[in-house]
Amino acid sequence: MKDIVVSAHQPQYMPYLGYLHKMKNSDVFVILDDVQFKKNEWQNRNRVKGKTPTGEDTIIWLTVPVIHNFGMLIKDVKVRNDLPWQRKHKNTLITYYSKAPNFHFIEKFNKIWEGQYQFLIDVNMDSIRILMDIFDIKTKIVFSSELKINQAKTDRLVAICKELGAKIYLSGQGAYDYLEVDKFKREGIEVVWQDFKCPVYPQLGKTFIPNLSSIDIVLVKGEECKNII
Repeated sequence: MKDIVVSAHQPQYMPYLGYLHKMKNSDVFVILDDVQFKKNEWQNRNRVKGKTPTGEDTIIWLTVPVIHNFGMLIKDVKVRNDLPWQRKHKNTLITYYSKAPNFHFIEKFNKIWEGQYQFLIDVNMDSIRILMDIFDIKTKIVFSSELKINQAKTDRLVAICKELGAKIYLSGQGAYDYLEVDKFKREGIEVVWQDFKCPVYPQLGKTFIPNLSSIDIVLVKGEECKNII
């Protein structure tokens, strides 16, 4: 029987290709929704490609405004609906991507632009599930809050793997400096490091910018995204 591969990550808004790559290469992907929210990382914003007033390629941030207190868990963070963020995000994409070959794929995100949201986690999960469908990702999703695990950091990830019967934990390269691999080994769990390099594809503009939100490649490649990662 195939060993179960588990990976885990905080829920992101319109995540980049590396996030989806990790999901696609896992049997179970754990959404870490009961860890501390970090404002202005990737949990409530992501990057797309735009133009400066002089026509140079630049990064544009799509940010979901939130209401939160320090130490609040991700699952409890609320969206600021007094600000027109949905219309702003859609209009930004129309402005900078209307000439993209598969711009009509923007309609697949209508649930985001038109949804009535109270919590950020729901925005993020809708964006993740839409992208999973576009990229043909069938991985099972589990929320860490459902597992009722109280440990922190590496101990938490080990406990998650044990709870899910995983023999392999797929980790992003960003955890290399702090993940305590020996704790996995003692439980008979192998740590495998994700090998992801952003593919070069024909973006709009002149300069290729890697690791943008996956919506960038979706509006360019459309159906071909099923074979990208």
